[in-house]
Formats: sequence, structure tokens, C-alpha cells
Amino acid sequence: MIDTHAHIYSSKFDEDRKSVLNRAFSSGVEYIFLPNIDVDSISSMLDITGGYKNCIPMMGLHPCSVNRDSDSQLKNIESELFGNPNKYIAVGEIGIDLYWDKTFIKEQIDAFRLQIQWAKKLQLPIAIHARDSFKEIFQVLNEEHNDKLTGVFHCFSGNADEAKQALSYDGFKLGIGGVVTFKKSSLPSILESIDLGNLVLETDSPYLAPRPFRGKRNESMYLTYIVKKLAEIYRIEESEIVNRTSLNAKELFKLDKFLRNE
Repeated sequence: MIDTHAHIYSSKFDEDRKSVLNRAFSSGVEYIFLPNIDVDSISSMLDITGGYKNCIPMMGLHPCSVNRDSDSQLKNIESELFGNPNKYIAVGEIGIDLYWDKTFIKEQIDAFRLQIQWAKKLQLPIAIHARDSFKEIFQVLNEEHNDKLTGVFHCFSGNADEAKQALSYDGFKLGIGGVVTFKKSSLPSILESIDLGNLVLETDSPYLAPRPFRGKRNESMYLTYIVKKLAEIYRIEESEIVNRTSLNAKELFKLDKFLRNE
């Protein structure tokens, strides 16, 4: 299994991070991809990826970290990304979040667009955070998408039309996490009409733990519960879910090339 999105550097793991990682690897997780949040998270993220070769970093500025004074953060992140082109497997976590606050919508859109342009220059995939913002996300992608842009809609929880629109951009996949196991989630019915080739697995640890751990701290070993739910939805063996989604992740993130260049 590949956890394509986990914040293992979060302070919520400070007391038992080693145990969390060991549990993940023992449960069959082969790689964990770590999306960056802001300038302050870089060092703690790299401490982990430096010590665990199967923990692989991304670089980007999260939309909730965007405000009127984000230019300096973006410059620092740009310098880190372009100064170390073989260190990062993707540009992320980037996007637009209008759930909590719409004050900095223009700044979020501008930061999203800028980081997409970085990804195209470096030919790296992007990890998109979209919360109450699919309309705005799609508007930017309609203008910026080309054959050099690929990525994943992290923690996809949109409706059927939004799933169709997201997958209309060649080279994009849906990141499926704990939400698919929630009792009132519409995601299972949406996925019934979506080919498994369009999905990658993720946890978004420490957030969005799947049932039966909903409301508790999430961790990468819980991918097994997401795999189990997807096997029920697609009516196939869990091993096939693991094989297909791992292949999808390796292709999307160009994992073999990344490991050769690292």
C-alpha cells in the first residue's frame, strides 16, 4: 500500500512517531508521501524523510496558510523546491479552502496558480486541497491545465459531477481516504461508476480517521480499513485494490524515476 498523503510530522505524533511508522510498515504500507504545509513545517518534515527513506516529501504552501503576507513564504518555498529539484515528489499541499474563511480568496487563488506553474516547470504532480472550492479550483485548472500538469484531488469528497470534472483533466486522480468509510458518505455510490484506475489511497493523518476510529487520531496503518471498504464497493479482493492503487500512485508520482534520481 502507498499512503499518498499523511502529515506524519504533525505534533500529534511527537510522543510515538516511531511506533506509528513501524505499525504502518508492519501492516503493509510501502511508502508514505508527506505534503508540506508552510515554511515552519519544512524542517520537521525533512527530519522524518531524512531518517526514513520510504517517507517521501512534497513541497508547497497549504491554502489555509495563505494570507496577505504570504509572499515571503512563497519565495522561501520556491527556493527550497527549485534548489532541490530531486528531493520532492510533488508540489503540495496546495489549493483553495473556503470552508473556514473567504477573506483571502484572491491570495489563495494567486498562490494556487503560482504553485501550479512551478509544478509545470519542474514536471511534478500537484496535490490539491479543495474544500468548498471546486468551482474556483476548476476555474484555475481550466486556464492552467496542459499535458505537463498532473496530480491528485486530495481527500476527494465532492459529488458525482465534481468527480467527473476532476477526472476530465488528463493525468489527474482522486485521493480516497477515511471519508469513504463514513456512514453518511455519498462517496461509495459515486465510486461505483468510477474506474479503479482513477484512484490512489491516502489517510491525511492525523485527520479523518476511518471507521471504526472516526474522531480519533488517524495513522497510516488505517489504510487497511480504506482498502477493505473499496474492496466491498468494487466487489473484488483486497489484494487487487492494493495492487491497482499502488500502481496508480507509482505512475502518477513517477516513483521509480524519483527513486533513481534521489
